[in-house]
Parts: sequence; structure tokens; C-alpha cells
Amino acid sequence: MDYTQLGRSGLKISRIGLGGMSFGDTSRGFTEWALDDVAAEPIFRQAVELGVTFWDTANVYGFGTSEEIVGRAIKKYTRREDVVLATKVRLKMHDGPGGEGLSRKAILEQIDASLTRLGTDYVDLYQIHRFDYDTPIEETMEALHDVVKAGKVRYIGASSMWAWQFAKMQQVAQSNGWTRFVSMQDQYSLMMREEEREMFGLLADQGVGSIPWSPLAKGRVARPWGEQTKRSSNDPVGERAFSDADKPVADAVQRIAEARGIPMAQVGLAWVLKNPVVSAPIVGATKPHHLPDAVAALDVHLTDDEIAALEAPYVVKRPTGFQ
Repeated sequence: MDYTQLGRSGLKISRIGLGGMSFGDTSRGFTEWALDDVAAEPIFRQAVELGVTFWDTANVYGFGTSEEIVGRAIKKYTRREDVVLATKVRLKMHDGPGGEGLSRKAILEQIDASLTRLGTDYVDLYQIHRFDYDTPIEETMEALHDVVKAGKVRYIGASSMWAWQFAKMQQVAQSNGWTRFVSMQDQYSLMMREEEREMFGLLADQGVGSIPWSPLAKGRVARPWGEQTKRSSNDPVGERAFSDADKPVADAVQRIAEARGIPMAQVGLAWVLKNPVVSAPIVGATKPHHLPDAVAALDVHLTDDEIAALEAPYVVKRPTGFQ
């Protein structure tokens, strides 16, 4: 495993992140393909054995059950001090005034609820799960600063928004002497490259690390085009984001993978990892080969010709997942 700093912060993370959206209680209605404690055990054991120390989840994943499963896994398979633990706040957890959004009430309520479910007294990275149009930025950034100063959070990050929104939030924090974001968890893959237009330049300028979600385009660059999985057949975000116009990208990945004799996922992740602003892609592992393939991608170095072949078929699209 390789390790790196998260942006220009002092936080050291593994170059591959374990995504917590793969874990949860399916009876709660969040996803049909999530793994419970028993099914997830091999994934957590692999993460520890492979040195994947960066674990990312969210309060809304499994409506709290992902955090519970991740918290129990830390106690069972590793030590709290050996994991960089990240979670998120913003999306709806309940109907009450503190159950959704980025108000002071919501942030203070939800961090305590997350800590209880995770079984810890702090999280290393607390991320806002999209922009909140209904709450003043000053209120959000001061509340985030307060949970840092209270010792409940070590660093803060953001996820998926327009570059101008992220820049404005950073400026508000800087102007008031509050804690600034050290990371941006954005959608980035060979099939979704819109972050290259504005966001990545902003992140590079401000020393913020990108920790992409869906780095394999919801699995579409990890298997031949048209192959379905249980997750892909029940994934409305993927259906909105990608179309048959993206098939040439998957075909290019497949050709290069076959020529090298490696899985397609390794090629797709190697391309994401080559971007200097990317600290660690988040991998949603649900099968035994997912994490080993992701870690192996760290040793795949694409040639200029391969990169050109992978990038040439890209189709411009509107970003999805946060409007």
C-alpha cells in the first residue's frame, strides 16, 4: 500500500479508500446490495491486511446502519488509532428540524448521532454531503469549526458541488479564522471528467485533496459494456449519469486491460490515480476481488498512448449527483 497526505494537510491516508456505502441493513430500504456484518467481514479483513487505512462512510448510508457496521468492524478487526475514519452530514435522516441539512442544529445533532453509531469519540474527517441552499454559509462553517474545536472532528471536507460554491465556503472560513476544508469527495472517472474543468484547478490552488467517489463509473469501466450486476441493475444515479454514448470508453479500457493481462478495474483506477490532485479514490467493495484489484492499480503505470486512447472517446456531460 502507498500512503499520502490528504491535500496539503498533515493527515496521512492510504491511496485507496474503503467506501462505506457497500455496508448496511437492507431491511431499512436503502439499497438491495448492501452487506451486513457477516457478509462484510471478508472485506474488512482484506482492508486491514492490504493496509487500506482510510475508511469512508456517511450517516445516511443504510440510514445509520453503515456507520454501525463500520464501527463494529473497527473494534473487531483493527484499532481505532490505525484507521482514518470519515463520515458525512447533510442528507435526510429524519423529519425533525435537525434531521437534514447543514444548519447549526443539524450539524451538532448529527455529529453526536454518528459518533454514537460509530462507537468512537471523534471522526478524523467530517464531510458535508452536498451544498445546502437553505442555510447561510457562515452558519455552516462556524458550526463545523465548533465541532473541530470541541474535539469531535479532526478535519473537515466537502462532497460534490459547483466550484464557485466550494470556493465561497472556503473564503468564508478563511475570512473568519475558521477551519477550512482539506478534501473534496467528488465524482470522477473516465466516464465523468467534468471536475477537470474548474474544480480540480481550484483544489490544486488551495491544496485540497480529491477523494473521488464512483472512480469506476459505477462499475461501468470495470467490466465489458452491457454486463449487469445486482448493484448496477438498481442504481438510479448511474442510470442518469451514463448512457450508450459512454460505451467506447469501456471498450478502450477493455482493450488495454486485455493487452496487459489485467482486470479492467485496474486500468480504470490507474487512470484516476495518475491525476496529481487525487489523494485516494473511494472504492465500494462488495466482492473478494474488488479491494485487491484496487490496490494492484497502484502499480499500474499507463503509457502516454494508453492514456490518449482512454481519454479520446470521452463524451461531455452535465455532472450528476448534486444538483
